[in-house]
Amino acid sequence: MRLETRHEPVVPRHHFFRRVAVYSIVAILFLSLSLVLGVCGYHFICGLPWVDALLDASMILTGMGPVSVLHTDEAKLFASGYAVFSGVAFLTTASILLAPIVHRLLHKLHVVENPKD
Repeated sequence: MRLETRHEPVVPRHHFFRRVAVYSIVAILFLSLSLVLGVCGYHFICGLPWVDALLDASMILTGMGPVSVLHTDEAKLFASGYAVFSGVAFLTTASILLAPIVHRLLHKLHVVENPKD
């Protein structure tokens, strides 16, 4: 979705709320895809039942930590990679959610970088 430049007027409030809704949907889809990736990995690679795989993937994705004990090297490598991915996914989701709000705030303030810096 295209954002207005500093030379364009601030968009009306209803357009801003629509933009926030679109960005929120994108964030939810990204989180859902990340959760599905984790659940499938924990189920197929780690051999956990579906409910346990969902629990472990949810806990890792939210930063709470693992629940199940993993016994194989493949499972531990997957869990390690998924934990790193989840950290990046959290930052990405937060950025997606905050982008339209921060953009509107900066646009209202007309923050312009000084070319001398």
